[in-house]
Amino acid sequence: MDNEYREIRLEKAAALRAAGINPYAVRTPERKRAGELRVAFEKHESAALEAAKQALGSDEIDFNNLPEDAEAKGVAKPSIPGAVAGRVLAMRAMGKKVAFIDVWSEDAKIQLFVHQNNVGEDGWTIFENLDLGDFLWASGDVQRTKTGEISLFANGLKFLSKAIAVPPLEKSGGLKDIETRYRKRYADLLASPDKRAVFATRSAIVARIRSFLNDRAFMEVETPMMHPIPGGASARPFITHHNALDMELYMRIAPELYLKRLLVGGFEKVYEINRNFRNEGIDHTHNPEFTMLELYEAYGDYHSIMDLTEAMLVDLIDQFIAPVGDGQKIEIQWGEQTINMTPPFRRAGYGEVFTEHTGVDMENEGAVRALAKKLPNSEEVLKLDHWKIVDELFDEHVQDKLIDPVFIIDYPKVISPLAKQVEGSDDICERFEIFINGMEFANAFSELNDPVEQLARFESQVQKAIATGDVEAPRVIDHDYVEALEYGMPPAGGLGLGIDRLVMLLTNQISIRDVLLFPHMRKEQGAE
Repeated sequence: MDNEYREIRLEKAAALRAAGINPYAVRTPERKRAGELRVAFEKHESAALEAAKQALGSDEIDFNNLPEDAEAKGVAKPSIPGAVAGRVLAMRAMGKKVAFIDVWSEDAKIQLFVHQNNVGEDGWTIFENLDLGDFLWASGDVQRTKTGEISLFANGLKFLSKAIAVPPLEKSGGLKDIETRYRKRYADLLASPDKRAVFATRSAIVARIRSFLNDRAFMEVETPMMHPIPGGASARPFITHHNALDMELYMRIAPELYLKRLLVGGFEKVYEINRNFRNEGIDHTHNPEFTMLELYEAYGDYHSIMDLTEAMLVDLIDQFIAPVGDGQKIEIQWGEQTINMTPPFRRAGYGEVFTEHTGVDMENEGAVRALAKKLPNSEEVLKLDHWKIVDELFDEHVQDKLIDPVFIIDYPKVISPLAKQVEGSDDICERFEIFINGMEFANAFSELNDPVEQLARFESQVQKAIATGDVEAPRVIDHDYVEALEYGMPPAGGLGLGIDRLVMLLTNQISIRDVLLFPHMRKEQGAE
């Protein structure tokens, strides 16, 4: 059936060409968006109504039934000239010479009234070869019809673009198959105004984050996407090859080490919102490329970054969920989970929460190993050192219990090689992560700036990666970064926050694929 409709549409494109009409116009004449036309007309109509009341001495004005002396008194049915371009959503023929066409131009819909006598022979040929999904330009006078619908009474039409495939427009009910929605996002967006709204909100969220940081004197920067060595986080990288330099490069796992080089260079507040790439599995919270906000603040620490993070999240809640203030409770629905987003958010130690949900002191090696023996992958986990086992248990027993926003602070140092240790402790560092609905949203440190200690931690990390066969841990030391620290980096706090997960929260989407315009998918069977 689709092929049959395709052939019909191709025939109509040929008929347009035969009539001297290009079905794929090179240029579009001047126009306004449908929403702009509607607003402009309503403003004009409101002014005309007040003028008519004054001129006719009556508060009851019906522009479709004006008195005989109305014209003499300068009163006429409101009308403004206009032009619009957009996609055809609906067509209704009313006899042989009259038709109504609904046109959509991103922000709104407007009805066209088309009469053969007004649009001429070429214009009527355009109408006769028009299909749903085609793009059309129209000019004329904007008025209300007798039924009250704001409409453009066309006196000129231009064909802009022929849709050969039958688009799943809104009235079709949208795409039913989830996988098809992700593979053919363009069709999904056509059929689903609510999906378009999600991505419009995503854009607004990112813009708001930029505004929040710019207002606090942070400077947005861009750092390399291809790195000579992988670093900045533990993850398996994507590898590419630079032909001219004849060297392997790695799609960045994180921009951290480059951003901190900028602190060395004299900038005090920097941030970047951009893609990271990690060669990992795909599920409802992970995609191999994802958007991160990373920021660094000289003379800050994880306490100041915690305050900044909470302020930013509260600002976003205020803008996109509900007004914050007066001590009112703010609850949101995320999938089936109700979450209390009322600030201030809880702050709790890693060890405190670990004991709260496991009943085990994280420093008790015997008890930790006994609990690890119950894990499904216990054989592999027990090969790890003590603090790595603790982290595995945290992931298994604690993380999914963290529903309301909570800052988990003071992490084991061995899993945080870029963070300063807590004063007076050999094992704990100044790091926090914020969790909401069992999901990590952000990671932050009091940044390590001692080059000697940083080198020692890098060396230890590489040695353990080789010894354990950990494919995600870095196996190369970034000596250039260590050298940069030798030039002196001020005390600083840093933050990495996942934009995709944040958008999921603020738009009530339960899969990361629903906030990515083009999520990665497996190759379709039979595809080349």
